Amino acid sequence: MTYTNFKKLHHESELLILGNVWDAQSAKIAQEAGFKALGSSSHAIANAMGYEDGEQITVDEILFVVERIVKAVNIPVSVDFESGYSNNPDEVAKNVKRLVDIGVVGINLEDGQVKDGKRILGDAEVHKQKIEAIKSLTQDIFINARTDTYTTKHATALEESIKRINSYAEAGADGSFVPLIESVDDIETFLKQTSIPLNVFLTDNLPSIERLNELGVKRLSHGAKIYEWLIKQNTKIF
Repeated sequence: MTYTNFKKLHHESELLILGNVWDAQSAKIAQEAGFKALGSSSHAIANAMGYEDGEQITVDEILFVVERIVKAVNIPVSVDFESGYSNNPDEVAKNVKRLVDIGVVGINLEDGQVKDGKRILGDAEVHKQKIEAIKSLTQDIFINARTDTYTTKHATALEESIKRINSYAEAGADGSFVPLIESVDDIETFLKQTSIPLNVFLTDNLPSIERLNELGVKRLSHGAKIYEWLIKQNTKIF
């Protein structure tokens, strides 16, 4: 599957529901379940490899797992690439090019980072430079620009989200990801003032899929939720 095909999935009438996976077997199961595209969960992959979430895992280890996922399926695979595993835009671009070379068609790239177990909001200008560097090196990747305005409880989360996403779109981002944006009012306002497809994260407070479709949301993901549920079930066995 190509970047172009994956991009088209974000412009259909029905929102794209990603199957979030963490290894080749979960990828196969998600494909058999009927998902049109997959997204890796950085949290799940890190935990499965013995790391905490927050860029503790190495890029080489991510590439090993992701390559197995890509080879196991014939549908598009996007990778949750956290903040690019470097604060140097050129280094981030080189890391992303390695993903493209093994068949990855999309990434989530976030402007937040985990420091001492707490998520903090990063520098928007640095994030913009990372996107520009990636697109300068390779055009064949769907950049889903994630902003952590809501996850870090920014005082003016909606306004800051709009500001940041418009900047990232200008830099070349193909889509936006705003985890924990949940209210209909916020989603409506965000969509009216931005121009690239919106990805939301599955929560108990999110509007129904039907309502999300009506609003114009284009992508829904669930991160490590299935992985965490399975782990909790397994702990009951021991």
